Amino acid sequence: MDRTQTNKDNTRLQWAKSMYLYENRTQQEIADTVGVSRQTVIRWIQKGKWDELKVSMTMTREEQIKNLQRQLSEINNTIRDRKPEDGPRYATAREADIICKLTDAINKLENDVGIHDVVSVGNRFIQWLRPVDPDLTKTFVGAFDKFIKSLL
Repeated sequence: MDRTQTNKDNTRLQWAKSMYLYENRTQQEIADTVGVSRQTVIRWIQKGKWDELKVSMTMTREEQIKNLQRQLSEINNTIRDRKPEDGPRYATAREADIICKLTDAINKLENDVGIHDVVSVGNRFIQWLRPVDPDLTKTFVGAFDKFIKSLL
């Protein structure tokens, strides 16, 4: 198998994984969308342990941000509550590094839009559009699938 085919297969696998984890699509719908057999999707699910991963993904982005913010607050409280005789009331090099990493993680969670977010919004729009205009829905779904492929 050449490198181009391997990249294409990996792209399909990642796209299928995103649909499996973040959407309520059937195995057959995923297979049809990415252009593989249902049996291939089943193998990917089993090999990648996607069922376990889906169950473990219970923490929302908002919950992750709140947890990081709590950790940041704890470090700041520790620095603020330090007695003068225990050391300076500013961050040590290690604390400053942790503060930077937490801040970066918070910013990334607040600002980055992952492919699963794009797919989720697209699916919500499709669900809304379907009863309004079925023909336009078909056109949109085709264009949206091409858009998602372009992101991978």
